[in-house]
Amino acid sequence: MTLSFREQMQRSWDRSNSFLCVGLDPMLDNFPPILCCPDNNPETINNVVFEFCRSIVDNTHRYVCAYKPQIAHFSAMSAETALEELIYYVHQSYPGIPVILDAKRGDVGSTAEMYAREAFERYRADAVTVNPYLGWDSIQPFAEYKGKGIIVLCHTSNTDGSWLQEYPSAGADSVFMRVAKLVVEHDTGNMMLVMGATFPEVLGVVRRSFSDIPFLVPGVGAQGGDLKSVMDHGRSADGYGLVINSSRGIIYSSKGDDYAEAAGESAKAFARLVAVR
Repeated sequence: MTLSFREQMQRSWDRSNSFLCVGLDPMLDNFPPILCCPDNNPETINNVVFEFCRSIVDNTHRYVCAYKPQIAHFSAMSAETALEELIYYVHQSYPGIPVILDAKRGDVGSTAEMYAREAFERYRADAVTVNPYLGWDSIQPFAEYKGKGIIVLCHTSNTDGSWLQEYPSAGADSVFMRVAKLVVEHDTGNMMLVMGATFPEVLGVVRRSFSDIPFLVPGVGAQGGDLKSVMDHGRSADGYGLVINSSRGIIYSSKGDDYAEAAGESAKAFARLVAVR
């Protein structure tokens, strides 16, 4: 029997006792000298990017409930092969840790179908982030895949997002509340909302209105999100319901040869702050 994505997350929360999701956002300029890539050869870049991410995973897997590779950080360097190999590596080496493909896709018709195929057939991700601006038509193709997570942008962590997401106000008639209602109405156990940590009051409003839907929470760390408020007000009714992302604050803890070990120590410390129990 195929587990729903929420059931997969439940098992991962129980296994790790952590809400931590490590974002994998490779940037060659931030890599340690040991992983320098002087020739810009695509094969070399793919090898270096995979090695960096693999080392991070090997040193952080004990402390995470999920990983979230950001697709643009791979495709901009023509490192899609590294992304495919990375997701395969996580599934084979650490089964039970979901991989969320951060792609923020949003289109309709055959293009939406191709985006769904890309996420779930090419990359074999366990979940994908999507943009709801085009309505349910843009999300439906992803929902055709049993057991695959659909994580919908609701109220994001960037300041300018409020211009649209809080229209006409930050209350019950706002865009973000309409998005939350749409997701809850269509949820069959595979949907989540993206709720930025930089707007804890909005996160609380949505949680009070929808007690069960899980949240993916970016914006902690470099963006200055309020971690305590997220922990205090973001949990679902059953005490779970949070996937709290940290990327640069963990994976670039050191630019020396000890980068992977330093990432492991940072993940361990962060996991203590976001323990499930």
